[in-house]
Amino acid sequence: MSRTVDPVKNPPTTPMRRVAIASCTGTTIEFYDFFIYGTAAALVFPKVFFPALGTAAGTVASFATFAVAFVARPLGAAIFGHFGDRIGRKKTLVSTLLLMGISTVLIGLLPGAGTIGVAAPLALVALRIAQGLAVGGEWAGATLLATEYAPTGKRGLYAVFPQLGPSLAFALSNGTFLAVNLFVGETSQAFLDYGWRIPFIASALLVLIGLYVRLKVEETPMFARQATRARRAGAGPLLGVFKSQPRELLVAAGSLAMMFAFFYIGTAYLTSYGTATLGLSRTTVLSLGLIAAAVFCAAIILSAIYSDRIGRRKMVLASCLVAIPGGLVLFPLLDTGSPLAFLAGLALALVIMGVSYGPAGALLPEMFHTEYRYTGAGMAYAIAGVIGGGTAPMLAAELTSRYGSTAVGWMLAGFGLLSFACALALPETRHRDMEEIGTGDVSRASRPVSETA
Repeated sequence: MSRTVDPVKNPPTTPMRRVAIASCTGTTIEFYDFFIYGTAAALVFPKVFFPALGTAAGTVASFATFAVAFVARPLGAAIFGHFGDRIGRKKTLVSTLLLMGISTVLIGLLPGAGTIGVAAPLALVALRIAQGLAVGGEWAGATLLATEYAPTGKRGLYAVFPQLGPSLAFALSNGTFLAVNLFVGETSQAFLDYGWRIPFIASALLVLIGLYVRLKVEETPMFARQATRARRAGAGPLLGVFKSQPRELLVAAGSLAMMFAFFYIGTAYLTSYGTATLGLSRTTVLSLGLIAAAVFCAAIILSAIYSDRIGRRKMVLASCLVAIPGGLVLFPLLDTGSPLAFLAGLALALVIMGVSYGPAGALLPEMFHTEYRYTGAGMAYAIAGVIGGGTAPMLAAELTSRYGSTAVGWMLAGFGLLSFACALALPETRHRDMEEIGTGDVSRASRPVSETA
């Protein structure tokens, strides 16, 4: 006689190796789709979708569409966070991957303004919003997949796998555009006509790979044990976060705003600045981006691992502190005009971001209760993205045209100061027990497992 297995008392498990691969693969694909938009916004969108505005205004408009996705991120975090906290991490992550993949392929197929007029930029904005919704729901689910499986003393280590997604995606995005650029030529009209579309359409293959990997992963045991309680909770996850942990939400978002500002200045704005302002070739800028991505990857890994030893808060504080002088020296370094200086400046921006980003994968999930952890971590991450990532590239283009590149450095230093002030209020979370006994049991969620663990 067969025995029925209770998924709550005996939740399914997945080997950590498979969890690591699934979380890393998914975020890499999601951010690849997100980054190729940033690269295209810097290189071709002003001419393809905003040709009537001229170079300077077209660039500002192009980066404005880039910023639209960040406004959509909190909404995506709320929508997908609700389902992630109610029906599970796995099913929700499959949905975010599909939404991002379909939106990205459609951007690659979208006719330009010369063909369909004003409908082209309007459709571009709509698809960009869909990308923002997907990324808003993706990051929290991927980090929860890793941290809810990981043992307490190694959450920083295992949470690094989804955090590697942006660095790998940046390298993959630059590499794909570089290959297309070499194939069609540096100044070829073919790049504007169809070359830029190839990375977008090719993402369909990556999405299929990501879906295969994610479907092989079981729901996290921590969520499975508390799934019934989560479904019966009176208030929704979003209301639960704002009612029970508003301070954690705002402090976390403010602390991470700086890293988004540095990251998207590095990955999106500097691509445009290097070619249009410094006069570097597109091939040079994309090639140097590959090298900087490797340095960025190393910074993420080391900071995540080190956060298991000295704490998440200290790593975030250190990154914010370095960001203040780092922002001020960035553009004087870049403006020397040499390829080596460009590489050094790009690497500086990404390392400053990476030192915060590494521990963030464990920090945010550790700050919120299980029944609304997906929503809380996702909302904090998304709000930080709006404050830093959504505004910085757009403001940078405007500041440079009006006041010169030095003003962008002051902006970055300001983000560093803001995040440092917020990070001072961060709790240390590396010893916390992530699994509460009862709904809203704040004392359990905030109590360290062991001060020496």
